[in-house]
Amino acid sequence: MLTIKFIRENQDIVKKDLKKRNDLEKLKWIDIVIKKHEQYLDLLKKEQELRHKRNLLTDEINQLKKQGKDVKEKIKEAKELPEKVNKLTGEVEKLRNEIKYYLMRIPNVLHESVPKGKDETENKVLRKVGEIKKYNFELKPHGEIIGSLNLGDFDSAAKVSGRGFYYLFNGLALMDISLQRFAIDYLIKKGYTLTEPPLMLRRKPYEGVTDLGDFETMMYKIDNEDLYLIATSEHAIGALCSNRIFNESELPKKFVGVSPCFRKEIGSHGLDEKGLFRVHQFNKVEQFIFCKPEDSWKFHEELIKNAEELYKKLKLPYRVVNICTGDIGTVAAKKYDLDVYMPREKAYKEVVSCSNCTSYQATRLNIKYVKGSEKEYVHTLNSTAIATSRTLRGILENCQQKDGTVKVPAALVPYMNGIKILGKK
Repeated sequence: MLTIKFIRENQDIVKKDLKKRNDLEKLKWIDIVIKKHEQYLDLLKKEQELRHKRNLLTDEINQLKKQGKDVKEKIKEAKELPEKVNKLTGEVEKLRNEIKYYLMRIPNVLHESVPKGKDETENKVLRKVGEIKKYNFELKPHGEIIGSLNLGDFDSAAKVSGRGFYYLFNGLALMDISLQRFAIDYLIKKGYTLTEPPLMLRRKPYEGVTDLGDFETMMYKIDNEDLYLIATSEHAIGALCSNRIFNESELPKKFVGVSPCFRKEIGSHGLDEKGLFRVHQFNKVEQFIFCKPEDSWKFHEELIKNAEELYKKLKLPYRVVNICTGDIGTVAAKKYDLDVYMPREKAYKEVVSCSNCTSYQATRLNIKYVKGSEKEYVHTLNSTAIATSRTLRGILENCQQKDGTVKVPAALVPYMNGIKILGKK
């Protein structure tokens, strides 16, 4: 989140940014939260003065007693102070909570290069990479390919778990694991620390890393427990270093996380078809970096480059887009998406999301580093390396053959026990 100090000192910047987002409701919040903070500081001062007065009275009463003087009036005055202090303490706490409510919901300040736009249709395409093949046969939907080659079962999964789940069999299940190993090995060689995080988080650390609206629209809650299934390992890795102070020499910290991910995927991200693209559970390899503020934009480019290299090796055509103000959400200051071309629809579909969250998550999680004699918040960045289900769809549709089989990308063959064709008997 943005600190109240930053908002007070940069009101024009924050307001200008909210206008760029066309978020007029939160634009009104800035004056409200500043006014509430002034009231908070005033009440806090009065509370501290009363506490100080109470201490002085206690000392004065003790001195008067030693001198044998009458202390009835002073004792009466002292007895009235706790009630006044408690009342002020309650008002101070109420204002503190109200201020926190606004701060937790005011979005991050966007980088100047984020394009203005109302929704995803106005995201800016930065580059297109890879050859878009021409096919001399009718392309099948990936769900149909999976069924015809006995590589998975959606109907049985729907019976036992509900819509949005799936079984994978044989070569496709192996390909899911192979994609994970392929991305992990690449990033370990780049110096990233492999981590397998907890699959559940308590609400407080979770609030540090995500938009609060996600608790209703995305996350699964465990009944009668303060636990949520993770939507991505990014969230658990961010929480890993909460309330930590790094030495400057320890940064950057680079992680590659691997985990199942669990998402309701409702509302604007509702399940849109029978298949692997929008599902409730999938596997993902994630990149995450803690770094000094002056390095974060460099690492943002590194993260998207890593993802691009993986998809280049898979020989899947893709594009990179700069996400516009109407599509970027609360936490990121800038976000790239990498979209793979799906030839049956003749359309690009998102498979990678790459964000620089600057100090927004670190402020919520209280993650700092020592810079000289001062302490500053670190910057956090995250990016998909490979989300397996969406990438599997890209492979099934781009690499299908006329005879109904699917060619395995050469980069995955070493992980596939030598299998080069899915569906070949």
